[in-house]
Amino acid sequence: MPKLELRFLAASVLVGCAALAACSVWVETPDDRRPGPSGAGDPGVELDLTTFEIVDLTHAFGPETIYWPTDTTGFLLEQLAFGETDGGYFYSAYALATAEHGGTHIDAPIHFHEGGVDAASIPLRRLLGPAVVIDITAQAAGAVDYRLTPADVEAHEAEHGEIPPGSLILLRTDWSARWPDALGYLGDDTPGDASSLHFPSYGDEAARLLVEERGAAVLGADVASIDYGPSTDFTVHQIAAAAGVPSLENLTNLDQVPARGATVIALPMKISGGSGGPLRAIALVPGSVPSGER
Repeated sequence: MPKLELRFLAASVLVGCAALAACSVWVETPDDRRPGPSGAGDPGVELDLTTFEIVDLTHAFGPETIYWPTDTTGFLLEQLAFGETDGGYFYSAYALATAEHGGTHIDAPIHFHEGGVDAASIPLRRLLGPAVVIDITAQAAGAVDYRLTPADVEAHEAEHGEIPPGSLILLRTDWSARWPDALGYLGDDTPGDASSLHFPSYGDEAARLLVEERGAAVLGADVASIDYGPSTDFTVHQIAAAAGVPSLENLTNLDQVPARGATVIALPMKISGGSGGPLRAIALVPGSVPSGER
């Protein structure tokens, strides 16, 4: 297994570590042997998270969460218990209900491609890897329905190099600054009606370039859809889903992630048979973290 892949795999394991400063992990390849009591054997791969800034790419779920207009139920959190028990200890528990496609979430290929994999079956290797952030904030500022073009992708590559296969493409529009104002974010806040939406996203030809020629693992964006607001045929979803490429929608904080060099870990709720689901996505950005923030 290449060292680069080991780094990404190690990163995903380390997310659950509580003490970042002391955290390390052993990643075993077929030829590795764990060290015995004497310390014999090849060393494992260690990743020191104190050398990364961890950027949360996820909007919190709650009463203000924005859903696709046709999902009118929204997010429900019902209190089941809260307070001191008969045994003298504190206890709280809740029941929650949510549509798959609201807030920061993933679209599985089955969402727009018959026979595509469901949310529980997306290969994990698609969900962690090198981030490529394509910035169209300037274009979107002047055109609310702007769509990423092949020329935009080529301009990005002229500055940062060709996009490597297996990259998680994140489209930055800075629309996330409008969250949770549904009218400003979606362009229309009429309940149950998705016919008058306005926001930027990917264009069809740019999506084909990224998916079919660059081998993107994921298409993500800090807007409500990987298709632009006025879309009625959702062609970008169809292109991505047909290639087995999931999409990440309603991301945030992409302004804190560099164009290249970060690692993204995007792990959704593992819903068997689901066409998508709530997502917790983070970016590991190289750079030392102040000791007080570890």
